[in-house]
Amino acid sequence: MCLIRRVSVSGVITAALFILSACSPLVNHPGKQVAEPKIQNSIFVAGDGSLLPVRTWVPNNNQVRAVIVALHGFNDYSNAFTSSASYLEGRGIACYAYDQRGFGGAPGRGLWSGIDAYTNDLSTFVKEVRKRHPGVPLYILGESMGGAVAIVAATGSNPPEVDGVILVAPAVWGRVTMPWYQRWLLAITAHTIPWLKLTGKGLHISPSDNIEMLRALGRDPHVIKATRIDTLYGLTNLMDEALSRAGKLQLPTIVLYGENDQIIPKEPTFLMLDRMPKSTRRAFYAHGYHMLLRDLQGKKPLADIAVWIAGHGSPLPYGSDRWN
Repeated sequence: MCLIRRVSVSGVITAALFILSACSPLVNHPGKQVAEPKIQNSIFVAGDGSLLPVRTWVPNNNQVRAVIVALHGFNDYSNAFTSSASYLEGRGIACYAYDQRGFGGAPGRGLWSGIDAYTNDLSTFVKEVRKRHPGVPLYILGESMGGAVAIVAATGSNPPEVDGVILVAPAVWGRVTMPWYQRWLLAITAHTIPWLKLTGKGLHISPSDNIEMLRALGRDPHVIKATRIDTLYGLTNLMDEALSRAGKLQLPTIVLYGENDQIIPKEPTFLMLDRMPKSTRRAFYAHGYHMLLRDLQGKKPLADIAVWIAGHGSPLPYGSDRWN
């Protein structure tokens, strides 16, 4: 009986290894260094020659008291910050946002480019923005996936030169907080049918209470509606890394999170906050959803961001440091 059991277990392990080696998740790695990185007109020319669309909002009087480099979320693109940046621009805060690889108008649409690609692009882009605004405080604002990229970049070997980090509903749903069947299903499908595309239909999840905005996203051809499984696998690897490194983020940081967030659960978010330095500011919004800055009450977290930039210890007018 023991021998049969051993053979059975061995057979299962062998079969699993065979399945996992049958096909590998595709990673669309950047090419070799062929160009000098630069921001030219509305394009960020990356080191490998890739052209990433850029959107810029700078106060008309050029009296810039702070600069934000904004990173969009998964399947979104730089247009996500149009309303937010317009609000901040009116308060003397310039904003720069680019389409990350595989999203929006960037090359490799729908494909995952690897953690190093996203973090290196951020560090390089920040360096170029610094040249435009020397001596001005510069912050990263990462929304969802962008927040995960910001955490990993800021704690890596080639960190961007910034004065602080703003994390809006950061994507830190690492495997440690996922049920075992979800981890296994993702691993198996990513290594057997990585090309299969999934949509969020039928999940009955609402990322925002701003229905008009959500309908506009549904009509926007630049927003990805169906996602490859291996791209989801890459995102999960990024979230793993962000969650594990959260405690190493020593820069001035504020985390903004909506209590109605149905995309990134409370458990990984609070695990991240528990690991972060005690100086990390928390801002919870009782009526906030995942797309916090584009919710119907999006101006409230934006006002808090402007106040925090002006003084990291200043009281926030809207966000609470306690969960309701």
